[in-house]
Amino acid sequence: MTEQNLHDDAEEIRRETAAEAPELAEHDRVGELEQQLEEAKAAALYAAAEAQNVRRRLEAEKVQASAYAVTGFARDMLSVKDNLDRALAAVTEELRADATAANFLAGIEATARELETIFARNGVTRVAAKGLPLDPNRHQAMIEMPSGEEPGTIVEEMQPGYMLKERLLRPALVAVAKAP
Repeated sequence: MTEQNLHDDAEEIRRETAAEAPELAEHDRVGELEQQLEEAKAAALYAAAEAQNVRRRLEAEKVQASAYAVTGFARDMLSVKDNLDRALAAVTEELRADATAANFLAGIEATARELETIFARNGVTRVAAKGLPLDPNRHQAMIEMPSGEEPGTIVEEMQPGYMLKERLLRPALVAVAKAP
């Protein structure tokens, strides 16, 4: 007997049994339907869980996007801040003594203070650097300088770094102490 013949015989016996005892066929059908129901429930639970995960992920991305939406603008404003700071640093005492220039300087200083206030209100903060150990996540070492400080300590800040909340906008460009 071949395998196909055995399969055909088994199918014929099943049909005869089902005809003689319909409750057995019905029991098989109920079991099959219960199994399909369990599979459908599992699929529905999985789909609901997946939908909830997608909602949570989208909410988190939305919060991140709104919190850091000003990143590009803030980065651009740092160059304005740098230019104001350079202008104020270049002013000599003679120029400060001149009455006309003093009024002009007062306006530049007020603008710089207002920019700092706006930065603070929007979570833009300066990265601490001088006297601290080099942190490659916040500082960019440009040169090593001989110093009495411990090697790896920041001895000079060439350009300030800034953070936007918990993200780095720009690393501080620094000089670090080198081993003697």
